[in-house]
Amino acid sequence: MKAKEKVKDVYLTLISTQSDGSDQQKTELFTSANFEKTAEGFKITYDESEATGFVGSQTTLTTFGENRIIMERTGQTESQLIIEKGKKHHCHYGTPYGNFMLGVTANEIRSSLFETGGSLKFKYVIDINSSYLGDFEIDINIQKESLVHQPKPAQ
Repeated sequence: MKAKEKVKDVYLTLISTQSDGSDQQKTELFTSANFEKTAEGFKITYDESEATGFVGSQTTLTTFGENRIIMERTGQTESQLIIEKGKKHHCHYGTPYGNFMLGVTANEIRSSLFETGGSLKFKYVIDINSSYLGDFEIDINIQKESLVHQPKPAQ
């Protein structure tokens, strides 16, 4: 088995959209992240910020092709969501206000990730005790940090 290849210093753009059927809220995060290829897919790790409401926490997304994503948050709040096509998972979700058990059902997972970056988009529905909470969509773009911070040409 080939050893994991680690690509450090990637630039992550994350747009999270949540809707409860009537209201829609969008959050955008632009940050540095760690990105590595695993035997089954990819692992993306980044620090949360005030923009997401989870400052002091770190989130890791582990992909398994276009079938499953595990989203884990550690630090000030801890949670683990399993987003998998064709299955509903009951998952632990921690917030600064308390912990919940959520039902998570994937609607879509699209991955165009490669060793050098790419994109990941997934949509899922969350319920609490089988009562609809909302629709969620996460759209991630990953680039090598050196591509983002190239100096502008002299004029």
